[in-house]
Amino acid sequence: MNDRLRTASLPRSAGVEIDESARKVLRNTWNLLAMTLLFSSFMAYIAMSNGWPYPGVLLTLGGYFGLLFLTMALRNSAWGLLSVFALTGFMGATFGPIINSYLTVFSNGHELVIAAFGATAVAFVGLSGFAMVTRRDFSFLGPFLFVGILVAFLAGLASIFFQMSALGLAVSSMFALLMCGLILYQTQQIVRGGERNYIMATVTLFVSIYNLFSSLLHLFGFFMGED
Repeated sequence: MNDRLRTASLPRSAGVEIDESARKVLRNTWNLLAMTLLFSSFMAYIAMSNGWPYPGVLLTLGGYFGLLFLTMALRNSAWGLLSVFALTGFMGATFGPIINSYLTVFSNGHELVIAAFGATAVAFVGLSGFAMVTRRDFSFLGPFLFVGILVAFLAGLASIFFQMSALGLAVSSMFALLMCGLILYQTQQIVRGGERNYIMATVTLFVSIYNLFSSLLHLFGFFMGED
């Protein structure tokens, strides 16, 4: 009897059990995330194969934030799914020219892309798995991540418009760390019931993976790129 009372008094975060509602959100999120990653990769391939030029920072940011806000507005309807694919497809299409530039500029461009992809995959799997089994509560990261991402975003714009390469490297390093934290935070939010909308959970994880990959590619290109 006492053992049962002690077990019942434990907070849900003390174990690794996931309730059925959270399990459903997690399953839907991973399924949708896998499909959007494939679709985004396909759009990047199309852009690379056809030699599409990079549309520029302003158009890229305008399209990204426009589709992001549209997805947020439609997150509780079936149209939200179409919006997610529009957003991730757009991000893939605009990233294709960036990958092409690495393949063209660096003689080991293929190795850099593969290394960045592999590091991103390992980080995502490791952090997601850790978030699902750890008893530590990472909900406190939310405000820090929000502020950190905002600061890094503004610093990134400054590095682009003022051509500050050193600042760009610092921003890539910041984003790599912040995206790792965001993957950890978002996955645990799903597991512990803090996130019940799998569309928004998918968008958050997709953007985390996208930014982590692009940041690592930038860092690898600077430190390991061969002309």
